[in-house]
Amino acid sequence: MLRYTINRVLLTIPTLLGVAVLVFFMLRIIPGDIVEVKLRGDGGAITQETIEMERHRLGLDKPLAVQFKDWMIGVVTFDYGKSMWTERPVMEEIGVRLELSLEVAILATIIALLFAIPLGTMAALYRDTWIDYLMRVMTIGGISIPAFWFGMLIMLALLAAFNWLPPITFTPIYVDPIANLTQLIWPAAAVGYRYCAVTARMIRSSLLEVMSEDYIRTARAKGVFENLVVSRHALRNALLPAITVIGLEFTFLIGGLVVTEQVFNLNGIGQLFVQSVARNDFTLIQGMVMLIAAFYVFVNLAIDLLYAVFDPRIRYA
Repeated sequence: MLRYTINRVLLTIPTLLGVAVLVFFMLRIIPGDIVEVKLRGDGGAITQETIEMERHRLGLDKPLAVQFKDWMIGVVTFDYGKSMWTERPVMEEIGVRLELSLEVAILATIIALLFAIPLGTMAALYRDTWIDYLMRVMTIGGISIPAFWFGMLIMLALLAAFNWLPPITFTPIYVDPIANLTQLIWPAAAVGYRYCAVTARMIRSSLLEVMSEDYIRTARAKGVFENLVVSRHALRNALLPAITVIGLEFTFLIGGLVVTEQVFNLNGIGQLFVQSVARNDFTLIQGMVMLIAAFYVFVNLAIDLLYAVFDPRIRYA
């Protein structure tokens, strides 16, 4: 198990370095100049000399090889520089928004798992009954309805029933837990519905496949109680494919909720990503891409390790 863990951890290093190289060169071939966007944003007359001075100050006049060297040193030392637009450190800009997005993702995951595991299990155990059909309708609806549209329905319902609107400012959980959960539970529920639907359908299909295996019939032939057959033997193996879905959906929620954040007036990573792209803020885009890539890499690492925990064949191999 230790050797397997070390090998998987070492594989993350070339993956992240490859992402760092790709994001650097891909951003350099995109049309647009942050200096002109920044200086001409108010419609004023800006001389070419002023533009060149600003490019020099931002280091954009350096040779591409020098910029790449500085970027790779920053990747290794976790120093991603300053935002070219706000001139604040990139990690500081990201840190302000990351707390909000991460909390929404965690709440959505909790909501999804609380409903997906029992729903998927019940649908598989009562296949082709009204329970199964009801679960199919609910999950198809969750997959089909966009999260932002479902969020708008939640907003309208809260406004009509309780005259509630999302607050203008974000309240951290360590300042006021009640106010924090009141603000974030609804966007988490909006995105958690789809999350739950995808996971429940995966658990249902996996459990149906596992329940037809020989070792399940053997356990039943030995007289093992049905609830133990399901919980100890079937569900544990059926969760293996679902773990992958859970991990990927969780990582998607970190930076993929742009419209949902807009609906609930949340200033998260998704909003920051859109703003940085509109401004051609290379350093901030690079930092956020590396952050999301790191999330994907380490969540996949955690999934692989969980596979080894749930499946002894991987652990002992």
